[in-house]
Amino acid sequence: MSKSALMVYEDYRGNYNVGDYIQSLAAKGFLPEADIFINREKLAMYKGEKAKLIMNGWFTHTKNNNWIPSSQLDTLFVAFHINNLAKKTILSKEGIAYLKSKEPIGCRDQNTVNLLQEVGVKAYFTGCLTLTLDRYKKNNIEREGIYIVDPLYNYPQSKYIFHSPITAIKGLLKGRAFQIGKLERHLRNIFTDELLKTAHYRCQDLPGKNVTDEQRFKVAENLLEEYSKAKLVITSRIHCALPCLAMGTPVIYINGFDHVIDTCRFDGILDLFNCINVNPKNGYFTANFDLNGKVDVTTKVKNSDKYLTLANNMKDICSKFTDS
Repeated sequence: MSKSALMVYEDYRGNYNVGDYIQSLAAKGFLPEADIFINREKLAMYKGEKAKLIMNGWFTHTKNNNWIPSSQLDTLFVAFHINNLAKKTILSKEGIAYLKSKEPIGCRDQNTVNLLQEVGVKAYFTGCLTLTLDRYKKNNIEREGIYIVDPLYNYPQSKYIFHSPITAIKGLLKGRAFQIGKLERHLRNIFTDELLKTAHYRCQDLPGKNVTDEQRFKVAENLLEEYSKAKLVITSRIHCALPCLAMGTPVIYINGFDHVIDTCRFDGILDLFNCINVNPKNGYFTANFDLNGKVDVTTKVKNSDKYLTLANNMKDICSKFTDS
């Protein structure tokens, strides 16, 4: 009988992305047991027992050119993302042949669907597997607290620019170091001072030194527990916003991204949210929901239920794979 594998992740600039572990928690929900942890960047190197692995997420994140999973891994491609940074690696001649052997490929975003179809691989849109995290949903509770999670995290911030001498020099040369105040200014355009002062702030990009994978999964679960009880969550992290849909937590997604590395992830996803789109140059914003003035502590939003068809479809696909 095959083992069940679960993906874990490498640090980037000394930090780990909690959202990656939230994606793995979504996959874990379909496994009888997580027998094996496998590093996402080292799937080709796996030589252990035959194991089933749900391939959801962004691969070759660290530009690893040896990405094709080991033959010891029985893989299901659902909620799969090909970033513009990785498409040359993934869509090599060998990579395309591998993907064709796993058709049809379920994709997290429409851009990935298009990339695969252009090279002759059958693909369809699934959305993100974190839409299936309704097992954390709380019913009949009094929701409390507004949570702000990494808003406009792509904006220049001192913790990233001055992370190391090299990043500091780059930040100075590119002028980003002189834009550090932009984040606060643009947030104050959108939210009242009262909301910004009273909200609970959380970060999904955390130091990874001496933090085990088990501890990282626990951090991810603790954050999901907090989000599941919140009155409102405001975030620029898709792996915070999408789980909130699944858990029934009112959520507003703040989109201030303008680089193709980010925007290629969003096609088909942003349609699911209450979304505020921000012009990163001047802070001008528009909302796709009814909003008069700024968002304040009394603002109420209702989530769309468009995600449900996607979530139910992924549940069916993943359950059939892990039960077989």
